[in-house]
Amino acid sequence: MNMALVPLESNPEVMTKFLHKLGVPKKWSVLDVYGLESDLLAIVPRPVLAVILLYPVPSKCLASFKDRYKTEKIEEDKVEKDSKNSTSDSVYYMKQSISNACGTIALIHSVANNLDVIQLEDGFLKKFLDETKGLSYIERGERFEKAQDIIDTHMESAQEGQTEAPAEDVEVYYHFVAFIHKDGSLYELDGRKLAPINHGSTTPEALLDDAARVCKEYMERDPTEMRFTVVALAANE
Repeated sequence: MNMALVPLESNPEVMTKFLHKLGVPKKWSVLDVYGLESDLLAIVPRPVLAVILLYPVPSKCLASFKDRYKTEKIEEDKVEKDSKNSTSDSVYYMKQSISNACGTIALIHSVANNLDVIQLEDGFLKKFLDETKGLSYIERGERFEKAQDIIDTHMESAQEGQTEAPAEDVEVYYHFVAFIHKDGSLYELDGRKLAPINHGSTTPEALLDDAARVCKEYMERDPTEMRFTVVALAANE
């Protein structure tokens, strides 16, 4: 990964404006999920189309992305390969080949897997998704590197957060992943992985609760770590 972007802030307002600039209708917004307990999940407006988790990257993974395969376990790669075999062909997924682009890729994954519900307006995101529909995971990531309109919009949005944006060459120790429902299964879409991760059965109505369960598993790996953020792509009206 030679190319790097300024990272997108996990800020619902910034993320919503970014999606609207890409052609997502105004009825859909990125909203805060204030907690993962049932009473707090119940206040999130429905329908929920995707859940996005921002989590701190474990210290063993703080090396650059290009060194990732030297530091991760063989067992984890095997799980990913097994998951690839159980992934529905209708899941839209792309590999991340640009550093600090995980926020934008998580948002694209969230939209691309809900085009049956989101009436995407004509524009460069719709064009990108149409042109990459039949490509492989890696080819989509390579095509994203050349999607200058989307990258320019990302860079514009990255400057709009409440915290000062770091330089492009600064290694960021947080990572975004998206959770979506497709064909009766809950998928975790992480552009660093070999393939989508199938977390078992779910429904559109149960997506938020089932994704929250997986988010809790992330948090339980380091109970002292508090720097997790969960947001949802959901109806705002």
